[in-house]
Amino acid sequence: MEAARPLMLVAAIAAAVTLAPVAGAAGRGNASAAPGAQPDAARQRELLVLLKQDCGSCHGMRLTGGLGPALTPEALRTKPAESLAATIVYGRTGTAMPPWRRFMSEAEADWLVARMIDGATDVGPR
Repeated sequence: MEAARPLMLVAAIAAAVTLAPVAGAAGRGNASAAPGAQPDAARQRELLVLLKQDCGSCHGMRLTGGLGPALTPEALRTKPAESLAATIVYGRTGTAMPPWRRFMSEAEADWLVARMIDGATDVGPR
């Protein structure tokens, strides 16, 4: 049963993304930030928690890989940031990677990719 848990979680996430209202998680839709705008401190924390909890369910809780590839600075440094952000926003057809556009804007995905490449993904105290 434990081995099936990551696959069930992926299916649940995919269903949530498909069926979720446009507002998405935390009441934010893909219009939550202007292009190029930096998310406010509260939203930054939400995005980092989403990375650790939701992305970590497939990419490993330490982001060192699992069902999905590693999201460590070493693994990402040679990949174009724009491509990584597009993968977050639009997903990858034919894989377990769902689109997250209902949960974050493109600007927020850009911000999150920059944090992953820098290794600045720790969620600080409230």
